[in-house]
Amino acid sequence: MADTARTTHHDIIGRDQYPMIGRDRDQYQMMGGRDQYQMGRGSDYSKSRQIAKAATAVTAGGSLLVLSSLTLVGTVIALTVATPLLVIFSPILVPALITVALLITGFLSSGGFGIAAITVFSWIYRYATGEHPQGSDKLDSARMKLGSKAQDLKDRAQYYGQQHTGGEHDRDRTRGTQHTT
Repeated sequence: MADTARTTHHDIIGRDQYPMIGRDRDQYQMMGGRDQYQMGRGSDYSKSRQIAKAATAVTAGGSLLVLSSLTLVGTVIALTVATPLLVIFSPILVPALITVALLITGFLSSGGFGIAAITVFSWIYRYATGEHPQGSDKLDSARMKLGSKAQDLKDRAQYYGQQHTGGEHDRDRTRGTQHTT
C-alpha cells in the first residue's frame, strides 16, 4: 500500500497565510496585518469605504421613508373617501356582513360536524364488525372497569339492604313488639 500524504486541519492552521521572509514579515505585522492593496492607499481607502457605506444607508433609508409616507398618505385619503360611504351604507352593510358571517360559520360548522359524524360512524362500524380500530382496547378496558364497579355497587346495595331489613326485625324482637303491616 502506498503512503499518501494527507493534509490535516493542523497542517492548514499551522501554515502562514502570508509567506513573507524577514523584514517584510516584520513590516507586515507592524502595519496591523493589512494586505498590499490597503498598504499603498492608507487611510483614504477606509474613508472612501465608510462614505460609500453611509451613502448606501442614506439612500436605502430615505427610499423606505418615502414609501412609508406615501402609504400613510394613501391610507388617509382612502379613509377620507370611504368614511362617508360607510356611514351612508352602514344600515345595509352591517346586517349584510353579520348575515354573511353567520352563513359562513354555519356552513363550516355543519361541514365539520358532518365529517366528525362520518368518522364516528365508521369507527363504530369497524368496532361492531370485529375489527379493532385505534382506541378500541381502551374502550374495552373502560367497559370492563365500569361493569365491575356496577357489579360491586349492586352487591353492596344488596348487602346493606339485607342488613337494614334484618336490623329492623331484630330491634323489634328485642323490645317485645311485632311489626304489623
